[in-house]
Amino acid sequence: MNFRTSLLRCLAALTLGSATVLLAQQMSELPLAMTPPMGWNSWNHFGKKVTEADVRAAADALVSSGLRDAGYVYVNLDGSWEGERDAVGVLHPNPAKFGDMKALVAYVHSKGLKFGIYSSPGPVTCGGFVASYQHEEQDAAMFAEWGVDFLKYDLCSYHSFMAGLDPDNSRALDEAAYEKMHQALIKANRPILYSLCQYGLDNVWEWGPKVGATMWRTTADVKDTYELMTVIGFAQAGLSRYVNPGHWIDPDMLEIGNGGMNVEEYRTQMSLWAMLAAPLLAGNDLTQMTDETKSILMNREVIAVDQDTLGRAGDRVRAVGPVELWSRPLKDGAVAVALFNRLQGVSKMTFNLNEIGWHGPAKARDLWAHEDVGTITDSYTANVPRHGVVMLILRK
Repeated sequence: MNFRTSLLRCLAALTLGSATVLLAQQMSELPLAMTPPMGWNSWNHFGKKVTEADVRAAADALVSSGLRDAGYVYVNLDGSWEGERDAVGVLHPNPAKFGDMKALVAYVHSKGLKFGIYSSPGPVTCGGFVASYQHEEQDAAMFAEWGVDFLKYDLCSYHSFMAGLDPDNSRALDEAAYEKMHQALIKANRPILYSLCQYGLDNVWEWGPKVGATMWRTTADVKDTYELMTVIGFAQAGLSRYVNPGHWIDPDMLEIGNGGMNVEEYRTQMSLWAMLAAPLLAGNDLTQMTDETKSILMNREVIAVDQDTLGRAGDRVRAVGPVELWSRPLKDGAVAVALFNRLQGVSKMTFNLNEIGWHGPAKARDLWAHEDVGTITDSYTANVPRHGVVMLILRK
């Protein structure tokens, strides 16, 4: 082989390598969820007790219940899968609870679903298991090899590195930790939805997209109580300007079906999350759902608001004490309106069309009653149940 031929082959190899790297970079930057992600997460119900059998059963139930066909496609294993790292740094699953992770992911994929995994930028996860600190590229490559589609990356023990720092240095360290895994995911060369979980610290909504995130937590953990769910949900007011297709605020998972709230309260969570354009990640035992739970999680009219392709979040219009009016712009000029009543009894609530920027008459549909309620020409009044919601769509 002469020098010219050798040089040309070397240049061709370099070009191909550069193109591969560029393609990986471009793939990683493409929005992986043009509407808010939907699926199931293991933590709220199973916590650290989750097993491979639970994950397989959840995948089966998503299909058999109709949830998959309603849009719930992610099966997210939220920690407690981790075992120990071996001598070369490979993190193995806990053999007492999980066997072949690649086979588990393949099983989930065989159901027409996607698989999510969990780790942390710190040395250990919130559950005390081994995390990805100083093994980011190794873990990202392993997740890609397994076929993982979603990574929840939870601040957890990394927070101790930020303790005592001034706000600017704390934010820089925070961003750097998430950017490090972002680059590792790019190098792994598989589209993996990147979900930041750092509880809204350092105004994550301002920099989440910059580190490759599709969604980012803005709150502390939700619990299955009306009080905490509403504190977290209504605290999202004012963040709508940070939401756009492919980038979503995350007020944590749904508690619907876990038993701590009543039907009106669970409808409130489902409605509020839909108004926020938040991810809808069920957190209950899918194998033990009541018809009531299914009716809330699979209200396709409310889901359609959450998944609206305009990709703009709703926001608070007004609040008078514990009663609130919210609106959300939708595609084709439609608007979603939600009347929330946080009082201890029924509340008679009224809104005017001009409050939500609507001009002219509006055809209204009640999304929980599943019925058209006529044409609104000026104002609308509804009796909203205790801890409940009335949710409408207005169209021309």
